[in-house]
Amino acid sequence: MPSVLIPYPVPKRLLDKAIAGTLLVVLAPVFAGVLVAMAVDMLLSPGDRDGFLFREPRVSRGRTFGLLKFRSLRADVLDRHRGHAGLAEHDAANLTWAGRTFLKPWYLDELPQLLNVLRGEISLVGPRPWPPALVERQVAEGLDYRNRIIAGLTGPAQVTKGSDRRYADLDLPYVNKSATLGGWALVRYDLGILLQTIRVLARAEGLNY
Repeated sequence: MPSVLIPYPVPKRLLDKAIAGTLLVVLAPVFAGVLVAMAVDMLLSPGDRDGFLFREPRVSRGRTFGLLKFRSLRADVLDRHRGHAGLAEHDAANLTWAGRTFLKPWYLDELPQLLNVLRGEISLVGPRPWPPALVERQVAEGLDYRNRIIAGLTGPAQVTKGSDRRYADLDLPYVNKSATLGGWALVRYDLGILLQTIRVLARAEGLNY
């Protein structure tokens, strides 16, 4: 039996596009600064040279799409982890100078995902999009919510620091709210999670991706 999709209500869509569009304009100097710093890094360190952006296959609401990131991994490491580079990012030895210094600590590598939000591939808030292989494994364990709900740039699992709980334990309450709350009530709930995300980033703690 196919998974029943959880609605992506219009108020949530409007919030996503309004905030993502505004942030892309406001953060344009940050984007420019990141690109300049990455260019200098690649000029001075041959091992760090490659593209500025890369795409990873991820799943959102049952569909596979290309998740955008500023590249924080060295080219040789990225070539070995094209399917799921996130695991390699936990080892500082795999990172470029730019990746170690500011992209990963401040999660600036995630900024291009605002374009994924504008395209409607992900929302600002929701369970993080996982690679297809991990989604298939989770479905085999009886959890199909990543095939039912739109994925998010951030979510409860990302702002719950120091927790040893499974991602699903933190994601499922949000999934349930998405299935039961009205559109504007869900928007208010999303705004609360976005505020928590800002607090985490302001402390330069990084997010639990």
